[in-house]
Amino acid sequence: QVQLVESGGGLVQPGGSLRLSCAASGRISSFNSMGWYRQAPGKERESVARITGTTITAYADSVRGRFTISRDNAKTTLYLQMNSLKPEDTAVYYCSYDSFERTYWGQGTQVTVSS
Repeated sequence: QVQLVESGGGLVQPGGSLRLSCAASGRISSFNSMGWYRQAPGKERESVARITGTTITAYADSVRGRFTISRDNAKTTLYLQMNSLKPEDTAVYYCSYDSFERTYWGQGTQVTVSS
């Protein structure tokens, strides 16, 4: 079993920054992929950024150049540094972990970008 707990969400003004964290526990392998997804009201959940190991990353076009995903394997923690935030980044952000059998999800953390 794997447990994921996100933190770091909140209210921020347009142009501001937030750093999300995801603390992972249980049967975690540093070789498996982890990611950040988001879901805005009335929309489907979408992939924001993914990381495999500590160096292989992929980003959605809408966040590339503004968001950075990273992973501290020693602490089994996943991060998402979000800069130059826009109102359209408002959503619930979820952390994910891909085991060989299934994908695990955290409970989500709300990010609201508004003046």
